[in-house]
Amino acid sequence: MESFNPADCIQDLQFFGEYGDVNPSISDSSTYTFLSAKKMFDTFESNVEGCYLYSRHTSPSNLYLDSALAAMEGTESASVTASGMGAITSTLLQLCGNGDHIVSSRTVYGGTYAFLKNFAPRMGIKTSFVDITKLDLVEAAINSDTKILYCETVSNPLLEVADIASLSKIAKKHNLKLVVDNTFSPLSVAPARLGADIVLHSLTKYINGTSDTIGGVVCSSVEFINSLKNVNDGATMLLGPTMDSLRSASILKNLRTLHIRMKQHSHNAMYLSAKLEADGIKTVYPGLPSHPSHELYRTMIHPDYGYGGMMTIDVGSFDKANALMELMQERNVGYLAVSLGFYKTLFTAPGNSTSSEIPLDEQEAMGLTNSLVRFSIGLDNDIERTYQMIKKCMQELHIL
Repeated sequence: MESFNPADCIQDLQFFGEYGDVNPSISDSSTYTFLSAKKMFDTFESNVEGCYLYSRHTSPSNLYLDSALAAMEGTESASVTASGMGAITSTLLQLCGNGDHIVSSRTVYGGTYAFLKNFAPRMGIKTSFVDITKLDLVEAAINSDTKILYCETVSNPLLEVADIASLSKIAKKHNLKLVVDNTFSPLSVAPARLGADIVLHSLTKYINGTSDTIGGVVCSSVEFINSLKNVNDGATMLLGPTMDSLRSASILKNLRTLHIRMKQHSHNAMYLSAKLEADGIKTVYPGLPSHPSHELYRTMIHPDYGYGGMMTIDVGSFDKANALMELMQERNVGYLAVSLGFYKTLFTAPGNSTSSEIPLDEQEAMGLTNSLVRFSIGLDNDIERTYQMIKKCMQELHIL
């Protein structure tokens, strides 16, 4: 992975505004004019390079961000959406229809799970949920109707690691599309270079990084991205999860610092997880040798950006988890809030929040306890000070 540094691709991008602006001009328009009726007709019929039709289809501002994210992920093309779920659902519905089948990781974002379990069956799309780390179970779940293998590079919230290269071989063997949500590991992992056909992100999280914008992106081939935008049967065109141009411009600016932020997120998470594990706290972090997929993940990541900023601890009971989060927020460790990638540390009990869509019996089967606390570690300059603050909270609550 060292031969490809995604931050270099972002660094080398230079977009000029119409007046030579170092930040490209924002296209604050919903519709675009044509100098000839024929050109309008041609644009409706196909993607005419350099021509804009209507901002639900695309806009200059969105294309700037598309280009940057495609470069970052090493794909031919990309298309931004109004949310991460907009990217996920549009992709799945573009690839699947009535009678089709999906094999998905059992631990995925709660919204993704709810869509696959509760909504997609309305359209005749079935899903089998499997332990994505057991390749024999993945392959056994595939049948003649299967169209997609779906996983997250690092799963939400249990931080299971998908062996993308091996999953790609299975997908190719059965003529399936491997779709990977890379939200937890931008820059660290490049799924397309490991064999993924489609890479998704919730831009809301690390890529934007300021918890003020909702967005998503689909990164893939030109052919697939064009199919999403097709005026006759394209999922993003017809379902309309359109990103606003002002939001595109905001995310593009924040993208420029992603490499700096990911290094600090990863450094801080590695430090805290090692300290807490040494204190006897049950800690899960892919950078720890105790993580069951540590060696695999070590071969997948770009070393400059580390193992990511997400970690979990299990404090033994639901009441202790809630008390700890409330006390940490009171002591300014961070915020009791969902989402991730913010400057400050965010923490939540996923079984009762971001994964609450998953039934309790399924949570128990996968090892998601109500005493689990998920952390998105922030950009703290003095991480030892943060550790001491967390440790003091734990001591007061007799967790340590």
